[in-house]
Amino acid sequence: MLIDFFLEVRRAKVPASLREFLDLLEALQNRLAFADMEDFYYLARLCLVKDERHFDKFDRAFKAYFEGIENLEDLMEMLIPDDWLRAEFEKHLSEEDKAKIDSLGGLEELIETFKKRMEEQNERHAGGNKWVGTGGTSPFGADGYNPEGFRIGQKNGRHGRAVKVWEKRAFKDLDDSITLGIRNIKVALRRLRKFARQGAADQLDMDDTIRSTARNAGYLDLKMVPERHNAVKVLIFFDVGGSMDPHIRVCEELFSAARLEFKHMEYFYFHNFVYESVWTNNIRRMNETTSTWDILHKYSPDYKVIFVGDATMAPYEISHPGGSIEHWNEEAGSTWFQRISDHFRKVVWLNPLPESYWGGGGSLGMTRQLVNDHMYPLTIDGLESAMKYLSK
Repeated sequence: MLIDFFLEVRRAKVPASLREFLDLLEALQNRLAFADMEDFYYLARLCLVKDERHFDKFDRAFKAYFEGIENLEDLMEMLIPDDWLRAEFEKHLSEEDKAKIDSLGGLEELIETFKKRMEEQNERHAGGNKWVGTGGTSPFGADGYNPEGFRIGQKNGRHGRAVKVWEKRAFKDLDDSITLGIRNIKVALRRLRKFARQGAADQLDMDDTIRSTARNAGYLDLKMVPERHNAVKVLIFFDVGGSMDPHIRVCEELFSAARLEFKHMEYFYFHNFVYESVWTNNIRRMNETTSTWDILHKYSPDYKVIFVGDATMAPYEISHPGGSIEHWNEEAGSTWFQRISDHFRKVVWLNPLPESYWGGGGSLGMTRQLVNDHMYPLTIDGLESAMKYLSK
């Protein structure tokens, strides 16, 4: 039972174990979630996901597996035996609800009627008590009322009694465990290097040891030096959510490569454009933010700044106060970006969209102007050009 769902979660790279899957089955047997898609989602996530950074992977796997479920019966046949479902389901219905469902011929007849009406109906319908549409008392549709029915094309329920309700995605943190496919990115990032030796002297300096030993008449004289590492300091700002979802993979590869290549690297997230605050954890982005002023005061001008985003949004999100689609920003995004550009000596923008999409004005043109045309495609050649500029 639910083995295919468990395998789908594993295919999404969520490190769920067989023991955790058995815990989920045991929880279902103890009726911790029953006949409710949302309850089952949270229970499955609780049992199978042990790290917040895998939440989005789980969401994608959940949606991929259950997206084809069209009615309650199809879902419950995957979860619990049919006879148990019918008996338990009837406990939650009032006598009036039972009478109304019986008047339609029962749940099976409700499902069959829905299928037939979808085949028969070829235009939009509003009101009434038969066709699939909006309002009215038909069991099928949106913004109406029926004691048990199917929600069609409605994001939020009005009475909380629809059979099929599922569609939820949240912003996700980038995964820094990606290792395959990042070799070329690491090679490109190595153009931005400035080696130095800092910290504890814990590495043997062979040449100096040989010279010192020779000068010491053959008595061994060990010489130690600090580790040699890349001393370049980097700030990376990642645009997440919305139009950036198709570019998650390449951003994760860049993130993983940068974490390995730069010893001094800090990262932040933003949505569409930078304003008075950014964040480092997308799960808690609403209540755990970092002030952009704090970043300007904390990090010295010698930090190299990299923005990663498609720069695709409404132009007023950049140019106007209150332009943010998530909150009221007192100052325009362009004002905040200019402050960042004025403070740090080198700022570049990496864009996952092909350069052929960059033509014209709009938000892309405005962003290119703000970054003084130092926008580069998020490709190997683009990365090499960006790193070459930052290293000057």
